[in-house]
Amino acid sequence: MVSTSPPLAEALATGPVVLDGGLSNQLEAAGHDLSDALWSARLLAEEPEAVVRAHLAYYEAGAQVAITSSYQATFEGFARRGIGAEQAATLLARSVELAREAAGRAAAGGVAGPLYVAASAGPYGAMLADGSEYRGRYGLSVAELERFHRPRLEVLTAARPDVLALETVPDTDEARALLRAVRGLGVPAYLSYSIAGERTRAGQPLEEAFALAADVDEVIAVGVNCCAPDDADRAVRLAARVTGKPVVVYPNSGESWDAEARAWCGSPAFGTDRVAGWAADGARLIGGCCRVGPDVIAELAAGLGG
Repeated sequence: MVSTSPPLAEALATGPVVLDGGLSNQLEAAGHDLSDALWSARLLAEEPEAVVRAHLAYYEAGAQVAITSSYQATFEGFARRGIGAEQAATLLARSVELAREAAGRAAAGGVAGPLYVAASAGPYGAMLADGSEYRGRYGLSVAELERFHRPRLEVLTAARPDVLALETVPDTDEARALLRAVRGLGVPAYLSYSIAGERTRAGQPLEEAFALAADVDEVIAVGVNCCAPDDADRAVRLAARVTGKPVVVYPNSGESWDAEARAWCGSPAFGTDRVAGWAADGARLIGGCCRVGPDVIAELAAGLGG
């Protein structure tokens, strides 16, 4: 099913649009083990209905955009599991189809639209599954990174999502590669960095990072995700000022992961008062990332009048 909604860029021009929360959060809450290197992408082949139900939970909570389960889905990652290129392409396309199926079920169940699908393209480091997605600096050139990303983006584009989600990007080299790779594909994109303070995870100033997308016509929103809510506060204002584009923001809950104890600690710092501030500062695509579930998205949507 192809979306018949107004283009997402038009929706962003009229006011805030609600993104979903952490897909892994909802899948784990439903009892699925995501410790595999393919993360949620494993379920594309093994339990596609679980992915549909996870997306549906967010649509029913008030999300208007579902981000697909393709963040860690790559030809290289699938190849390590003995999955050939043809089947890998089928699974990538399926990630968009499953989110679209969830949107259809949500609409049939009375959820008001428009409902959109964002096809996730995670960074090169997500394929490595070694934590380097939060460091960047892979030792690859911009051209090499573009060659990695382009085939996956072409397959996702052919599945007709409403937008490509170039998300959790840790450094400016990878951003340059992704911005080259989306040119001419015919589908809009948003670019979202993972950050620490006022720098990318690789240490470059955010002003420099955001500026890369300022004049790229394919990019309809620029911002941050998978970061602390406090860091998002400053980043939203900066992205709006530097690019003049709508801002996308979907940070983590604010809790931190204790690797030794293998448990989350601290208190959530993601509240509706903070979300209103993001909207006032130029954020138009607003949701949550790790540890942000449907209950929080429901509060966010209500607070934004969704």
